[in-house]
Amino acid sequence: MKNSILILISIILLNLFILNKANTVENNIYKKIDLFGEVLEKINNEYVDEINQSESMDSAINGLLQSLDPYSAYMSPEIYEEMQTETSGEFGGLGIEVSMESGVVKVISPIDDTPASRAGIKAGDYIVKINNIQVQGKSLSEAVDLMRGPVGSGIELIIRRVGKKKAITFNIVREVIQIRSVKTDIIKKNIGYIRLTSFNENSGIQIKEKIKEFENNENINAYILDLRNNPGGLLSQAIRVSDFFLNEGEIVSTKSRKSSENRKWFAKKGDLIDGKTLIVLINYGSASASEIVAGALKDHKRAIILGENSYGKGSVQSIIPLKNDGAIRLTVAKYYLPSGESISEVGVKPDIEINEETDEFRIRTETDNQLNYAIKLLNG
Repeated sequence: MKNSILILISIILLNLFILNKANTVENNIYKKIDLFGEVLEKINNEYVDEINQSESMDSAINGLLQSLDPYSAYMSPEIYEEMQTETSGEFGGLGIEVSMESGVVKVISPIDDTPASRAGIKAGDYIVKINNIQVQGKSLSEAVDLMRGPVGSGIELIIRRVGKKKAITFNIVREVIQIRSVKTDIIKKNIGYIRLTSFNENSGIQIKEKIKEFENNENINAYILDLRNNPGGLLSQAIRVSDFFLNEGEIVSTKSRKSSENRKWFAKKGDLIDGKTLIVLINYGSASASEIVAGALKDHKRAIILGENSYGKGSVQSIIPLKNDGAIRLTVAKYYLPSGESISEVGVKPDIEINEETDEFRIRTETDNQLNYAIKLLNG
């Protein structure tokens, strides 16, 4: 009886401790909220210039999200509406996927056949000025807004590039950006070439149809899957494309804050190209969904990965709508390859490293030494 009373007292004390701790945390949060309101009031009343309180609040929300990682961000109702327009496959702009790093806009990847790509902007470039306006100190949404404008209008970007001492100036004309994610060709009469520039909702269907066409050609005995400058897209499509070339095994797993939401995806039986030799081309502009495909095929030794180390974006973002018709893009999970390795900040290392030879390098031109190497490797 005495032991039972002691146990009961211990449980009550433990619950009181937990409750007290929770109340302390909650009180601290409310104190911080009060502090934020006080700071905003001081700025509004005493700052040298009159401020727009609405814009200040947006910047504060953005600052909170961007302190988490480079990919989380706030989207105002205007930006969110524009993003929804972009996913339909046609929008105005330069044609680059960007993120924020150390207060500067970093190019994840230029999109094929767009003004940015044709001008020579490369993955890993840092945009420091837009039309002579400093990017440092602006949010990603604000920087993206500066890059948008009427179709046919010009824009000047000043770029810092790793390995170059001087800044590079690009004068580019904005265009309507049409995203064509899948392009195919037959190279040297025997190689089925598939170029995938993004993972959108139709990518898997289009690739499957093209593979069927190639497989009906008895001369095709090898494949090249080109994922260079592919910034990613839908996880479901990355899983589907990986599955086209695998017979079994894990493709990718995601781990989130809640273990109950952790997931794994596995390949179904049926390699669409019946084990034919496959080379996957990647570069620093290959990110996210591209890295899932390259990593899965590498881990299962199903493909030769050729090119440069990929970007290292191993996280899952969800778009969460808000009451004001805006939204937040929030990192909710991380990707893990079949080996259990994370690609975050590391990327996928190629089996054969071939770097771009010159600044004039362009994909699928005479300057494309990576593709030329892959062709020679397949045809001896």
